[in-house]
Amino acid sequence: MSAYAHQMEQQYSARSLSGGSEMGSHYVVESGFYMTSFAAIFFISGLFTVGVLLITLVVSLAVMLQSCQSRNAGVPELQSLNHDYSYCKIYALHADLNNLELHNLPKVCRALAIQYVKGGQYGRDLDTTKSLIEDFFNDIQPSDHGLDVVLIDIDDLLPSYPHCRFPNDYGLSECLGEARSLKLKLISKLYMNLQAAGWPIILLSREPGIQRNVTTYHLNSVGFKGWSSLIMREEDEDCIKGKEYFARKSNVIQRNGFRIRSIISNHMDALTVADTGMRSFKLPDPICDKFEHQMETTDTVY
Repeated sequence: MSAYAHQMEQQYSARSLSGGSEMGSHYVVESGFYMTSFAAIFFISGLFTVGVLLITLVVSLAVMLQSCQSRNAGVPELQSLNHDYSYCKIYALHADLNNLELHNLPKVCRALAIQYVKGGQYGRDLDTTKSLIEDFFNDIQPSDHGLDVVLIDIDDLLPSYPHCRFPNDYGLSECLGEARSLKLKLISKLYMNLQAAGWPIILLSREPGIQRNVTTYHLNSVGFKGWSSLIMREEDEDCIKGKEYFARKSNVIQRNGFRIRSIISNHMDALTVADTGMRSFKLPDPICDKFEHQMETTDTVY
């Protein structure tokens, strides 16, 4: 072998050894792709991050889908509830307008009547009515001669008999008790505010006059004092219907020189006698009181 060939062999051997040392810091992939250790770690971390993001996206989509299904499932239920409420409200209004105290409301209205009171909506409706009444009286003043009066219907506010619980009433007794308590609280505030503003107040009841002492006791026990008059049924008025009874009593009040500026009542029969210049206020009606006579009848039969 010539000296030149020997020299070339030595140079090739040196390059081979040098190249082998450089390849020791690389990963060799059979496809021919070379990757450093830092790049491999970065690549694996990226795959892990993408996987976590995909899992998060899948979970979020599943939660959103379940939420949409639950919401859509509640729509028919809400629509059914609104339909039942409107249905019962129309029945209650019809019974109140025609003074049908023994009218049998549908049984589906029982649960709605209880929820109306227990859920707080009845109390909120009372507060709204109270604001309307106060706004009206804030804009007017009682006359100096003391002949402008406010007429308040006290029936269903102070029962002349102890409130009883009836068997199998499905919570209606508690509903009635809470409704009366809320109504009494509102009327008491209105009564004190009107008296403080100088308005003479006439209290009107459908109860017979023989219960005057009991009614007066109940009124005094809850702070109703200083009224101008307490009107109750005379002996010859027992068979008179509610609307006619209120019309007769209103005429008597006006013939005595008084002017009724406002009537506050829970019943339609008291409000249908309003004249020009008289403002009528209808208190919200808890539908559960329409079932009270049904409970009494059931308790009597069984």
